[in-house]
Order: sequence, then C-alpha cells, then structure tokens
Amino acid sequence: VQLQASGGGLVQAGDSLRLSCATSGRAVSNYHVGWFRQTPGKERVFVAATRRSGDVTYYSDYVKGRFTISRLNGKNTVYLQMNSLRPEDTAVYYCAASSTASYSSLYDNAGAYHTWGNGTLVTVSS
Repeated sequence: VQLQASGGGLVQAGDSLRLSCATSGRAVSNYHVGWFRQTPGKERVFVAATRRSGDVTYYSDYVKGRFTISRLNGKNTVYLQMNSLRPEDTAVYYCAASSTASYSSLYDNAGAYHTWGNGTLVTVSS
C-alpha cells in the first residue's frame, strides 16, 4: 500500500483544515490508519487513529474535541478534520498504515505502523 497525504497549508489561529490520506495499491479497509505530526528536531507524536473497521477512533489529549478522524473506505481515503487550530498545532502531519493485531494497545506507537505517507505541512499563525 502507498499513502499520500494532502491538505496542509497556512491558516490563522481558530481556522479549520481538512487533511486527506489517500491510499493506493491495496484498499484502505485492510488497514488501521493513524495520523502523527512532527516539528523540527522532535520525534513524531501521535495525533489520531482509526481502526480498519472505522468503528473505533483514538485521539491524543491535545487534539481531543478539536480534531476528528474519519474514513471513507469506498474512496480509500482517511481524513483528519482539524478545527480551532492553534499555533502549537504547526507541524508536518503524516498518515500511516498498520496491520498489527494489537492495535488497541499500540495505536499511538509510531513503531506499530509499517507504511508511512509523505508529510503535509500545517502552519498556524497567531
């Protein structure tokens, strides 16, 4: 499977953006998908994730209530709707696919993901 992230850009604090993660090669319904973000000099940190069935989602505490992850398996795409953006949300955002059977306990671990997409830059100005 290949993943392609898009939708980043420059916005002001309080604005919204929707990131997309389009998959190709194999249907996205075969994978759990997570979003991570990274700032210069720091490790990638977990943002949100969805199980392959789409019936369970996970969020980091710092985005809970502001970000929503969703998936349209028929379009082989996973979305990250980001509302009420803050300057501290500025980062490169990556989507990634996982096939682990232990996803419920590893969803926030970057090592659980075997395939990563390109990053898309989100910049939030104050």
